[in-house]
Amino acid sequence: MKNVLVVEDNKDNLVLIKYALERRGYKVIAAATGEEGVELAIRERPFFVIMDIQLPGIDGLEATRRIRASKSDHDIPIVAITSYAMRGDMERILEAGCSGYFEKPIDPLTIVDRIHKLLGIEGK
Repeated sequence: MKNVLVVEDNKDNLVLIKYALERRGYKVIAAATGEEGVELAIRERPFFVIMDIQLPGIDGLEATRRIRASKSDHDIPIVAITSYAMRGDMERILEAGCSGYFEKPIDPLTIVDRIHKLLGIEGK
C-alpha cells in the first residue's frame, strides 16, 4: 500500500479526498498546515502529495518550494487542489513546483483517475 500525503486544513475537504484515495488502495497521511506538510513529506517520502494552497502558517506554494528545496526528495509529485482559479494562479502554482493542479470542488469518484492521468500512473 502506497502512502499519499494530503495537506489540507478543511476537515470536510480532507474527508472527501481521503475517501477517494483510500477506496483506490492508498494509505493517507494528513497534515493541516504547510509546515507540518513539509515535515511529513521529507520524513515519510510519500508516493505523491496533494497540496491545498490556502493554508494556515505558510501557504501551499511556500510548502511546495520547501519540499522541492529539501535534500530528501525534491522530485516527489505534488498536485495542488485549490479554490484559486484567477488568471495567473495556474502559472504561480506550477512555478512554485507543483506537478499540476485541480480546482475545487473535486469529484471524489473521478479525482484519483485525474491525478493518475496527470502523473502518468498506470493501473492503480
